[in-house]
Amino acid sequence: MRTIKQIHTATYSPIADLITYSPLPSRTLQQIDPFLFLNHHGPQVYPANNRGLPFGPHPHRGMETVTFIIDGDIMHKDSGGHESVITAGGVQWMTAGRGLIHAEVSSTEFKKNGGNLEILQLWLNLPSRLKMTEPFYKGLQKDEIPTIIHDNGNIVSHLVSGTWEGHKGAFDSLIDVSLCTMEYKAGSQYSVSIPASHTIFFYVIRGQFIVNGQKAAMHTLVEFNHDAEQLTIQAQEDSILLLGHAEPIGEPVIAQGPFVMNTQQEIMEAYNDYRMGKFGSWSH
Repeated sequence: MRTIKQIHTATYSPIADLITYSPLPSRTLQQIDPFLFLNHHGPQVYPANNRGLPFGPHPHRGMETVTFIIDGDIMHKDSGGHESVITAGGVQWMTAGRGLIHAEVSSTEFKKNGGNLEILQLWLNLPSRLKMTEPFYKGLQKDEIPTIIHDNGNIVSHLVSGTWEGHKGAFDSLIDVSLCTMEYKAGSQYSVSIPASHTIFFYVIRGQFIVNGQKAAMHTLVEFNHDAEQLTIQAQEDSILLLGHAEPIGEPVIAQGPFVMNTQQEIMEAYNDYRMGKFGSWSH
């Protein structure tokens, strides 16, 4: 059974009126290669006539963002001409690559009517050979994401990327990252084998688990050693888990603002290219 190195608790760091917990990076953990960053927004209830999400137009380069909509919605628009509104249970995958400007805000309907909101955004690193790749965006609704049922219907896995038990996820990952969200009923149990060389990403969105003999509560990120393949996960109550794994990239990471590169020089180039309009133009 794979041993646990440390259990990290997310920091509470609200953004204006948006409840936000940040498990990665934190004071105790900078990254778990190739997973760089996770923000967990909500759960909260927005009133009618609200301002919605505060993420107006901003640039990215050198990484990918994967956005999980647990509740509410998110309206995406980018300088590559992509636009979508993804609702509860849906996922957005964006490869920033060589550069993209995007906005992630709430739909007009959500701002007018309000409602429940809970969203997670995960950043994935790209290796140096892919950092300047062509930007890409795809948003899928809940019913477009394949599922697997385990433990007599007590666990549902939503297959976002990679291959799980022979079933392919909805998105193709440039660096072969496997991601899924799993909904557990209280008392249900699941075992999975993950290559020992892979980094595991294990974040408790809701509820509480016992994983390989240790408790992991809501808002905790479990960091594992690379010493075995087996994970055994038991839900103590109705719970939701974000589970992922990937081969580490093993390159230097220089992250500054919205850019993730290998050197400080490349960061300066990114800011320069952005100022020179090389990330595309933004039109409202």
